[in-house]
Amino acid sequence: MMQSLFEASKNSPFLSPITAQCEANQLVKGRSISAAAVAEGDSCEFGSNKYFALCALGGILSCGITHTMIVPLDLVKCRLQVDPAKYKTLVNGFKVTIAEDGARGLAKGWAPTLIGYSLQGMCKFGLYEYFKVAYSNAIGEENAYTYRTLLYLSASATAEFFADFALSPWEACKVRIQTMPGFSNTLRGAIPIIMKGEGFNGFYKGLVPLWMRQIPYTMMKFASFEKTIELLYAHVVPKPRAECTKGEQLIVTFAAGYIAGVFCAIVSHPADTVVSVLNKDKSSTAMDVAKKLGWKGMWGGLVPRIIMIGTLTAAQWFIYDAVKVWLRMPRPPPPDMPESMKKRLGLA
Repeated sequence: MMQSLFEASKNSPFLSPITAQCEANQLVKGRSISAAAVAEGDSCEFGSNKYFALCALGGILSCGITHTMIVPLDLVKCRLQVDPAKYKTLVNGFKVTIAEDGARGLAKGWAPTLIGYSLQGMCKFGLYEYFKVAYSNAIGEENAYTYRTLLYLSASATAEFFADFALSPWEACKVRIQTMPGFSNTLRGAIPIIMKGEGFNGFYKGLVPLWMRQIPYTMMKFASFEKTIELLYAHVVPKPRAECTKGEQLIVTFAAGYIAGVFCAIVSHPADTVVSVLNKDKSSTAMDVAKKLGWKGMWGGLVPRIIMIGTLTAAQWFIYDAVKVWLRMPRPPPPDMPESMKKRLGLA
């Protein structure tokens, strides 16, 4: 396992130049399974098990914290989607919710949000980093550079496919708590109600529409972020990333994250509306909900979701990158054309 991870990291176009320069003397002699040494200043080796584990920790913090912080906005957004006659606008939704439930009512669903999105973030970020390296190694460094956007899309789609298995039960609880009058207001009350009324299947009823929402969202989130970072450093930031301070790098990360978040919200919004309505209506299927809503109805609540997802995505990337800085993890620069490719094209 360690040998394959080392080979994957060694051939990756995302490998830090500092790490690449140290390859020759990194193997540990006398061992049947060798591991690369840690580059100076780093806490772990790029592509190692520890590296992927720390990426997963960064995902827990970035997704768990940010999604929990915006629970009030998420709650109103869900109510706009499932009951547009009652909750007419974003501002009206806040007014009606506070009038009926008080200010504390805006925090409904915080517990399943915190647990569900922490688990999802762990899988999404940890597996994305793993699959990005693994797929890069499988197709070779020149192809990984040439088709890097396709690589980002493939790695993020695979990661999100598995991450949604972790998210689905908690999302089912959250939506019911937030949108079903008379339903339990707490997670510990919601779980037995769903289990008794719908069985274990009730927690995964929304898995397919969740894939429809989350996989396009995550593909856009990672691919557009990676590409935006590359473009910002190439055309906007007046100096290479290596010459930027950690604070300057994190500002660029936040800006790229917000840009990515706007695209994410638009791409995934119709499926998000279907998920919200489906978890409220026990008897319907995703197709039934889509037909009932119609094309126009599936775009309800788009403005608050753009605000929510834009801020959310920017904050997630900021926290994730800040965790990497804090833990002294390798942070390779945007990919550069491999030397072999430069020579072949006469650009060396």
